[in-house]
Order: sequence, then C-alpha cells, then structure tokens
Amino acid sequence: MDLIVILLALGLLMFVAYRGFSVILFAPLCALFAVLLTQPGYVLPFFSGVFMVKMVGFIQSYFPVFLLGAIFGKVVEMSGLAESIAKTIVKAIGAKRAVLAIVLLGAILTYSGVSLFVVVFAVYPFAAHLFREANIPKRLIPGTIALGAFTFTMDALPGTPQIQNVIPIAFFKTDIYAAPVLGILGGAFVFLIGYLYLESRRKKAEKAGEGYFGFGTETAAAADGQAALQKGESVPDFSTQQSLGKQIMAFVPLILVGVMNKVFVTYIPKWYPNGFDFSAIGLKTYAVDVPAVAAIWAVELALVVGIFATMAYDWKRVKANFKEGLNLSIGGALLATMNTGSEYGFGGVIASLPGFKTVSDGISGTFSDPLVNGAVTTTTLAGITGSASGGMGIALSAMSEKYNQAIQAANIPPEVMHRVISMASGGMDSLPHNGAVITLLAVTGLTHRQSYKDIFAITVIKTVSVFFIIALYSLFGIV
Repeated sequence: MDLIVILLALGLLMFVAYRGFSVILFAPLCALFAVLLTQPGYVLPFFSGVFMVKMVGFIQSYFPVFLLGAIFGKVVEMSGLAESIAKTIVKAIGAKRAVLAIVLLGAILTYSGVSLFVVVFAVYPFAAHLFREANIPKRLIPGTIALGAFTFTMDALPGTPQIQNVIPIAFFKTDIYAAPVLGILGGAFVFLIGYLYLESRRKKAEKAGEGYFGFGTETAAAADGQAALQKGESVPDFSTQQSLGKQIMAFVPLILVGVMNKVFVTYIPKWYPNGFDFSAIGLKTYAVDVPAVAAIWAVELALVVGIFATMAYDWKRVKANFKEGLNLSIGGALLATMNTGSEYGFGGVIASLPGFKTVSDGISGTFSDPLVNGAVTTTTLAGITGSASGGMGIALSAMSEKYNQAIQAANIPPEVMHRVISMASGGMDSLPHNGAVITLLAVTGLTHRQSYKDIFAITVIKTVSVFFIIALYSLFGIV
C-alpha cells in the first residue's frame, strides 16, 4: 500500500504538470495527498516540518542564482550580445545547423561550471534568434537546450564541476576526473545519438512545412516582424555584417562567467580558511557553512561580473529598455525558483514516507551486479524525487557502504562506480515534474504538451548511455 501511495502521488503530479497546471500549487497538494493516504494525522506536521523546510531551504540557497541568471540572460538579449553571437555562429556553421550551435553553446557553459539553471536563462535568447533565422520550430528549443546542458557535460565528461559529478567523490574517494575514457565515450554516445534524434525531428518538421511559429502560410520572418512591431522592439537583421572585433567581444562576457566561476571557486575558500564565525562579532543567532555555499557564491559573483561585462558591450542599447527588461527577468526568476522549490519540497516529503524505503530496498535487492544495481537504484530514486542530485544523495547515503564492499569484492575500480552513479543520476531524473524541466519550459514559454516529448527522448538516450558504459567496462575493462 505504501508503494502504491507514492506511485499514485508521483503519477498525479506528472499528469498535472504535463497538462500545464502550476506545480507551485500541485506539488504540495500531491505530496500531502500521499501523506493523507499514509497517515492523516501527519499532514499538517509534514507540510510545515518537511515540505516547507525543504522548499524554503532550496530558495534560500538558490534564489540568488536564479535571479542573477535571469538578469544575465535578459541583459545578453537586450545588449545585442545574443544577436551578435547568433550572427557569428550562423556565419561559421550555417543557419541550418542551429541545433548543433545551441547544443555546443549549452555544453560549453555547463562544462565551464555555470549552473544548468543559469544556462537555461543564458542560452534561450541565442536559441530563439538562431531558430527563428533557420525557421526551425520553436517547440524543439527545450529538447535542444536539454541535450546541451542537462546531459553529457553535467555528469559524463571527466572534470565537469557540476554537482552531479562532485557528490560521489566523498563516497568513493575519487575525484572529478574519475573513469575518464568511460566518461568521454558515454558523453560521445549521448551527444551523437541525441543530436541525430533532434536533427531527425527538425528534418521531419521542415518536410511537413512547419516553421518557427508552427504551420501556416505566414513566414517566420513576417510573423516575427509583426510580433516585434507590436512590442515596439527591433527585429534582428542577420544579413548585416559585423567587424571581427565586434564578433570577438561578444564572446567575452560568456568566457568571463566561466573563468571567473573557476577563479572564485579557487579563492573563496582561501578568503575564509576557517569559515566565518558570526558569534565573534556579537551575532550568536546566525551561522553560515562556508564550504557548503562557496560554490554557490562563486556562481553568483561570476554572474555579476558577466552582467556588468554584458552591459558594457552596448550600454546605450541596454539602457533603452533596462527597467522593463529588469522587471521581466525578476518575474521570471521568481516563477522558476518557486516552481523548482515546490518540486524540491515534494521530493523531500516523498523521501520521508515509508513507501520510499520500500522502493529503495526493493531495487537494491533485485540486481546482483553492483554497477547495474547502482545505476538502476540511482536513476529510479532520481526519477521519483525529480532531482538528479537528490536521488543520488539518497542512494549513496543509504547504499554507499554496500556498494564499496561489492565493488571491492568484484575488483571494480571505484572510479567506474563513480562514473556510473553520476551518469545514472542524470538519467530518469528529468521526468515531467523535474524542476529543471519545468524551469526550461517556463523560460521558453512552452508547455509540456508542446515540447516534453523531445526532452523525454533525450532522457531515454541518457539513461541508455549508462548501461552502454557498463557494457564497455564489463566487456573490455575500459576505465
């Protein structure tokens, strides 16, 4: 019965999310519905003591990242940076390769350490420009951004600083470069199959006569022009030429965000080698765990640098619509944060129910191969909680000792287990109720019904890639 309750709550949340209802309301309702069916007297305590605590904790940690990321993305658009880079990419690889351009752009940003939530805000203006120019359906943008930001650079490629590649280090005594060859081969698998899938979708739409704005006799350029005129905005002209210096300067803010993120990650711990003690300055009721928030501070400061660098690119253009753009980006950040925070609260409630342990224990006892066991357990828990890092954290907290014993007995290097667990966390985590998926759709202004099919296809490809690297190790001993 406990298991049925969890599956019912999860299915209900995925259904309402897919139908376009706000998870800000329905995530707590679905979570508390599960509590009600388990033990009615626990509903109010779980709402205040679990759901709200988890949601508020997420907002406390990540709202500044969402806010600065949204502002950065909007300033990138208002300054003409997106238009400039879009022109450069179109000139370099051709308008018909817009899908490849956006995948690579998202991959570069996430691999440089920029949070995937920030990448969504930053990349969308580029995607909108390029897809309009190539007349590719807008509904394919979320799947394209997902492939570049949510997959191979998040947890497959060795050295990625994303949290999904960092969490296993403490459990397996490895580093972020664990199993480099397996990671590269797994990442290449996801990139190649995912890109071929998206290209097949683009070609199918082109053959059917579907453009950026869907079907109809009106061209994308004409429709875009009308929409822009209604808003009083200028229409990007991709036919105009740019100077080489202008092209190069357009990439500087993006590079700065990645570089400064690395700089701050390195130096913030040195600025606070002994943490920070509020009681030493007479504020005994406050506390901060510097090592736990140093990486978040680094992203925030890097984004601030990126925002100012982007405004400096063309301040006159930014200034023209600065107030309106700023207000829009703040509203978008609030919505995205609340969406994801509600999902995080839902995951916290579900993980606290008796049925969740039943699911976890049931999966872990089904597969004898430790790599398969770890992959299935992690990706299932990530799917249930709607969080890659959350599912992985729960799996490793409960099973890491057992996994270490199992891989030692089977002579499996811990680096291989690290890579398998890391990649598995980013497999089925992106179901309809996943916070990043909901944020991505909110930012692009699309619905699950319009675009989730492609995100799910990428999710399946990503999940298959985990078993691909397990097979490579089992057959050839590749590490």
